[in-house]
Amino acid sequence: MMSLIIGTAHAADANGGGSFPPFDPTWYASTIFWLLITFGVLYYMMSKIAVPRVAGIIEDRAQRIDGDLAAAATMQDKAKAAGEAYEKLLADAKANAQGIGQKAKDEAAAQADTRRKAVEAETAAKVAASEASIAAARATAMGNVDGIAADTAAEIVKRITGIAPKADELKKAIAAGNA
Repeated sequence: MMSLIIGTAHAADANGGGSFPPFDPTWYASTIFWLLITFGVLYYMMSKIAVPRVAGIIEDRAQRIDGDLAAAATMQDKAKAAGEAYEKLLADAKANAQGIGQKAKDEAAAQADTRRKAVEAETAAKVAASEASIAAARATAMGNVDGIAADTAAEIVKRITGIAPKADELKKAIAAGNA
């Protein structure tokens, strides 16, 4: 590599000009001096200005992310609590609805039972009235049976014999037949 630099320097002298200063050994000392000064200034600026700013930005971003994660966890807890409260309200509403339904069912059953008892009482009263009416009609009919039997027997005897029987004899014969 040294021969390349030296060969370049000789070629530059042959063309009438000087060599490229960084490759010219006469300039090595000043180039290294300015390189060290420039590196030192850049290092100082980076360590005192750029790196702290970048570190501050990174720290701010980390704090913002942590804050956002904490807010998200809080919101998630609130949403979970709201969901649980909703489920409890829903369960209470279902229980209340079942209670109202059961109460309505019991009231309807009580009304139906009262109506049934009223209809049964009315029907029983009608049956009792009908039985009394039938008993009265039967008693009247049975009271008339003796008269009808006497009239029928008298007519039969009159047609067969041609003579009408006496009422006393007919009553005795009917009374004997009933006994």
